[in-house]
Amino acid sequence: MIRPILIHPDPRLKKVCAPVGDVTDDLRVLADDMLETMYDAPGIGLAAPQLGVMTRMIVLDCVKDAAAEPRPLVMINPRVIAASDERNVYEEGCLSIPDQYADVERPAEVEVEWLDRDGNTQREGFGGLWATCIQHEIDHLDGKLFIDYLKPLKRQMITRKMVKLKKERARA
Repeated sequence: MIRPILIHPDPRLKKVCAPVGDVTDDLRVLADDMLETMYDAPGIGLAAPQLGVMTRMIVLDCVKDAAAEPRPLVMINPRVIAASDERNVYEEGCLSIPDQYADVERPAEVEVEWLDRDGNTQREGFGGLWATCIQHEIDHLDGKLFIDYLKPLKRQMITRKMVKLKKERARA
């Protein structure tokens, strides 16, 4: 089921999410809904708080080549356990901040540990766009948005645009 995505500013997007205790069927349904919502948006990553669900779960699929096999990932309680000293800059966007983009610098490679949809511990290293996307989505679980990396003036300008967008959508 496609769910509505919260638009910044929304206080839920600034809250730290609680860790998941048990991987339940309800959580698996949420994971499926998150993937469907992300693909529909379209996006390459989505965090549970973007749907108003304050739990530590993200989904992502950074395969952009239409001819390549998709690689949907569900990460429950994801955490970066190692990060490279080397940095990358990517132009980031966010489904909760539509049509706004900015360069953000992050570690180029990360090693991540998480629970999969069956509750099994997984660990994998990621680089490039995957590393950026995972870090961006984990930030959501900690109440942080990509615009929080920007200078205050640019961040305020984007926030004002989002307030205006929300008013326009409310009137429509």
